[in-house]
Amino acid sequence: MTQDADTLYRQAGEEFAPALARLARAVERNADKARDLEQEMHCALWSSLARFNGDCTIKTWVYRVAHNVAADHVAKAMRGPTKIPLDEIDALPDAANPEADAAENLVLEQVAELIRRLPALDAQVIILWLEGESASDISEITGLSSGAVATRVHRIKALLAGHFELGDPS
Repeated sequence: MTQDADTLYRQAGEEFAPALARLARAVERNADKARDLEQEMHCALWSSLARFNGDCTIKTWVYRVAHNVAADHVAKAMRGPTKIPLDEIDALPDAANPEADAAENLVLEQVAELIRRLPALDAQVIILWLEGESASDISEITGLSSGAVATRVHRIKALLAGHFELGDPS
């Protein structure tokens, strides 16, 4: 990797690390696996910057790489979880204490779970929108038209809001 790519990675890492962490947590419920996914995103970003030629913005590049890694992660998870023999399980996880959780965290977790259930492209679009990206930036990252992005964002927001208006626990 050239010095320019190293510098570019440091700059991109500083600017986009929080967004990559949020993306990892949005697609992976398990905290340890989310941290692993975040590391995979950083590794993929670091190695990809040797191919970065400036045809798009660095922000677009970072999000494309991160979302491709996240999509691969989701695809692997959908093929089925790795089975662990019962005798290799050390301890069962502690039961959640809903009284100790703040209401805001509960709502955020419910939203994250709903997003995890969306098709990968829809999840990408709404996560980028939640990150504050414009329709044109999301369009550039995902390859969808700006109109398609706006339509998906509106549809997904309505779908998510519907779960809370109806009191749907799923």
